[in-house]
Amino acid sequence: ELFVQLNNDLAYAQTYYPKSKVNVYLNSLTSNAYLKVVKPRTAYGSIIEFWKTDVPRVTYKHRKYIYFAFTVFLVIFGIGIISSLYDETFIRSILGDSYVDTTMANIANGDPAAIYTNQTKMGDIGSFLGITINNIRVGFLLYISGITLGIGTMKILFSNSIMLGSFLTMFYKSGVLVKSMSAIWIHGAMEIFGMVIEAAAGLLLGLGWLFPGSLTRKQAFILTGKESLMILLSTIPFTIAAGLLEGFVTQLYNDMPFWLALTIILITLGIISYYYLIYPVRLYRNTETFDSTFLKYEEE
Repeated sequence: ELFVQLNNDLAYAQTYYPKSKVNVYLNSLTSNAYLKVVKPRTAYGSIIEFWKTDVPRVTYKHRKYIYFAFTVFLVIFGIGIISSLYDETFIRSILGDSYVDTTMANIANGDPAAIYTNQTKMGDIGSFLGITINNIRVGFLLYISGITLGIGTMKILFSNSIMLGSFLTMFYKSGVLVKSMSAIWIHGAMEIFGMVIEAAAGLLLGLGWLFPGSLTRKQAFILTGKESLMILLSTIPFTIAAGLLEGFVTQLYNDMPFWLALTIILITLGIISYYYLIYPVRLYRNTETFDSTFLKYEEE
């Protein structure tokens, strides 16, 4: 009864007094009542709910940051491609002479992705650990750089996006794009998608408190900091999966048939796309009580 009454009061307050701080107070009471009375959690249940409902609801709530990060990535990626196509010196200025020279030599030897697939000499386990730790480090750097009002995150995203565009164009101009993609995108589809999500989390960390709604800026910073960290943590399993693919598939089977490589690419891209772009929308539409009771604060 208390939960129902609180929920009604909260709905009324949000409708007629949207900027009042009473929303924050009622929101907190309603959330606590929901967790204690309606849906008590065990430790195991909390982990399941984190992936099944908490992360999708937070990503849906802050979907504008994800859409913005993807837009920036695609625009800068496109700039990298166009610049590389029409400026002969652009690829070298972005990737460096040593990297380009080594790659061109590998292309001449019939193995265009050799510098990429044979860069680690530690064995499969060593490759997996080294790659995964590095990718988690980059993801954390993308996130924590957001504290600079998102400028640091944007700089890293810009750099990686334009490098990727230049990288692929180099293979295209050499006529080995399809062959190289088999080695690169098997793990790259999930890895790059995860990078964009991490960038969105960084932007939320740095910018979320600028638009606090009925919250104080301190409250908004604490809340968006907590929710952006949830988004960051949710990318770790995908980063590990990408590391497994790179360490145990790309490194060993970079000459697999193109149809098999394409199948792996589409499956990995489909899984991560569904989790971050499709499932949150379906969850929102299929949950009748999807409101501030669960979100704690609904963005205006």
